[in-house]
Amino acid sequence: MTQARARKYKEAAKTIEHAKQYSPDEAVKLVKGASTSKFDGSIEAHLRLGVDPRHADQMVRGSVTLPHGTGKKRRVLVFAQGDKAREAKEAGADYVGGDDLAKRIQEGWLDFDVTLATPDMMGMVGRLGKVLGPRGLMPNPKAGTVTFDIAKGVKDIQGGRIEYRVDKTGIIHTNIGKASYTEQQLRENLAALMDAVVRAKPSSAKGQFLRSVYLAPTMGPSVQIDPALASRMN
Repeated sequence: MTQARARKYKEAAKTIEHAKQYSPDEAVKLVKGASTSKFDGSIEAHLRLGVDPRHADQMVRGSVTLPHGTGKKRRVLVFAQGDKAREAKEAGADYVGGDDLAKRIQEGWLDFDVTLATPDMMGMVGRLGKVLGPRGLMPNPKAGTVTFDIAKGVKDIQGGRIEYRVDKTGIIHTNIGKASYTEQQLRENLAALMDAVVRAKPSSAKGQFLRSVYLAPTMGPSVQIDPALASRMN
């Protein structure tokens, strides 16, 4: 199996010029063809930014609704009480609660993908920061995951809203769809992400903001996109 995957990878790599920066349309077409997995793998975007995440005023994070979603069902956990808990359940949240969920998380349970919370619950949720924070699961107002409009928050996430956040090396890694998506669907999802990230440029960031952009399948070689073209897709 390992040899078969390696052979497929090499064949896919022959279709891509490693040092070339492609247009977004060319890159989308190539990355679809570069997916070597037998299952319907994901297509990921990797953006290297000209920021220093060690400085709070250069932290880039936010959320964006992808027009065609990611193709993956996301398990949503909501910290809410009373009417807001009822709204979350009716909107389709997978887990809703308060102290009971906090206790399970402290005991090591992390079987969910996104965390939402109403503002009045953040005092309790804040104590989970050391567990949720490193995993990118901590609710944050900038990402739209701390809100009293909890029903809309749940529906937005299930409808394709994703969070993005620059890591300590200055790179954003996020899923923009499936290899089975059409080129148009992937392009539109990528355009939505690029628009959101460019708009999120901190005023303190100097020099070239978008340093590099790559698309990559779950299994297969990556494709580099011209950052200048990626930054003005819309």
